[in-house]
Amino acid sequence: MKKVLIPLVLFIIALVAADKFLLPYLTESGKRATVPDVRNLSYDNAEVELRNAGLRATRSYNVRYLPDVRPDLVIDQSPEAGAVVKPGRSIYLVLNRQDKPIYPMPDLVGRTETEARQELERLGMIVSQVQNQSVSAREQDGRVLSQSVQPEVSLRLGSAVTFIVGRFEQEPVGMRRVTVPDIIGMSTDQARSVIVRNGLSVGKISYEHSDLLVPDTVIIQKPSANAMVQFGQPVNLTVASGSN
Repeated sequence: MKKVLIPLVLFIIALVAADKFLLPYLTESGKRATVPDVRNLSYDNAEVELRNAGLRATRSYNVRYLPDVRPDLVIDQSPEAGAVVKPGRSIYLVLNRQDKPIYPMPDLVGRTETEARQELERLGMIVSQVQNQSVSAREQDGRVLSQSVQPEVSLRLGSAVTFIVGRFEQEPVGMRRVTVPDIIGMSTDQARSVIVRNGLSVGKISYEHSDLLVPDTVIIQKPSANAMVQFGQPVNLTVASGSN
């Protein structure tokens, strides 16, 4: 009799265990949940939506920093909205990167204004101001002359940068200003050629005796070298002369 009761008791225990543990598990494992669309919600609101659907929220971050997106906004999700998954499944919510990337400031000098703007835009920097400066060299027209931040300086995305662009403006001949060349040490003929080539004229030539200098060598010039004068202005020369 005892031998019969023991298997019977074990069988009843197994039935109770199956009813209490196994059947609920099998029933639960057969359930499915539909993933709601939580994009464009704040992370907290998206987490509530997922919890109500029997799912869990897990943070993840976008590969690139998006300057116009606030950090708590869900910009994407995985699995996508409408997917059918098991209850309790983790749904990855993609948020904006929290750290702004850092880039070295490029060298803009010599580039066109369009090229400079495109390069700064590519790096996520902001052109806050472009100033114009008159230039006398035609090749500098439309080119960047200087920039507010020196090359290779580290800047965070969204930093403001200004630069100066050359604008060629040809003055009327009577108003043009030119630089006086350095002609000290040249012969008189060489000096004449250089003066005329630079838009000036040869003025008064006077002579000064010297036993040390080569005769016919320019020893004094007026105006002096590198002075800015009007186009066509005469340059006076003092030339060394030898023994009488």
